[in-house]
Amino acid sequence: MEKGEIRLRKVIVHILDSTVGMPVLSDTLLDYGSDFGDFLREHIYKIQSTDDKKTCEFHKEESEVFQQILSFTEAGFTDEMFVEVSRNVAVHLYEIMNKNIEIPQADFVVALFEGDTGRYLALLKMDYKTSYTHKTQSDAFGNSNEIIKFRAILPTETQKLSEAAIINLEDFTIFMIEKKYEVNGTKTNYFSKLFLNCSGALSPKSQLSIVTRAIDTVQKKYFNDGEQFEVQMETKQIIHDQLAETGIVDVPFVLDQVFKEKEEYKEEVQEKLEKYKMGADLRIEPQAESTTRKFEKQYLTTDTGVEIKIPMEQYQDGEHIEFITNPDGSISILIKNVGHITSK
Repeated sequence: MEKGEIRLRKVIVHILDSTVGMPVLSDTLLDYGSDFGDFLREHIYKIQSTDDKKTCEFHKEESEVFQQILSFTEAGFTDEMFVEVSRNVAVHLYEIMNKNIEIPQADFVVALFEGDTGRYLALLKMDYKTSYTHKTQSDAFGNSNEIIKFRAILPTETQKLSEAAIINLEDFTIFMIEKKYEVNGTKTNYFSKLFLNCSGALSPKSQLSIVTRAIDTVQKKYFNDGEQFEVQMETKQIIHDQLAETGIVDVPFVLDQVFKEKEEYKEEVQEKLEKYKMGADLRIEPQAESTTRKFEKQYLTTDTGVEIKIPMEQYQDGEHIEFITNPDGSISILIKNVGHITSK
């Protein structure tokens, strides 16, 4: 969904500041202008397009949020029900926050919007940021300007929200991002487990990270230092080529290419993935350039502290970089055909 496809229909904001002792709930819809509308569309688009996004489903019988949203859809999306449901959902979130002081205070924005594929409900928890602003006081002697610290600043358009959800109102699929906070002494994804009461697959970014770590662990177990260097670079090249050609990382194909005839190595990687409920036929389709960017270069660090960054195209063509294994087992890196060098 592109930003231009996001058409806001209803917006409301509730103040969830645990230092106040109670939520400050709005009774009316927010009369948003074009600037604030653009602000909301930007944040909604970020959630939809990030590879940190999880796709989840409600535990419908246990989820208070699902029951509230269902009542809103059954009532025909009226303004009155939108206000009431948003208030009830905000109170539910505030109660969780109030019991767990590590969860930061925030403004809670609820927005109904439409895209080309239907209606959606956005639940945006906008954690407060601390910054400085000016304050002016007037008295009989004139104006007095001061700089004060203000702690209830909302995230800017360029900043990521820590917890938010976009809910498809046709099938109630949830697209969400979240951050762990301490709950009863344990770091917990409270937004999904306690607030939304939902579960689902890991985000594409997390899946890709787990796959690469599992492959790396098995490679370190079975290959010596010199071999590890080669197979790790080869693995990165295989993933880069798949992303460039198809936009998808086909994990079984990657394992076949990396470990070839070593079935026991592939099985060991798959056992590690199963611990995260990631099946043998896993295919990962990242959307964000920031997720795939690390596969565009080979990043090398020597034991002497030298760091080298090689664009994948130059690593593959063999005309610019050559790796030479010396008789004593050490490795030399030859940089060839350099026409100009710049110091930074």
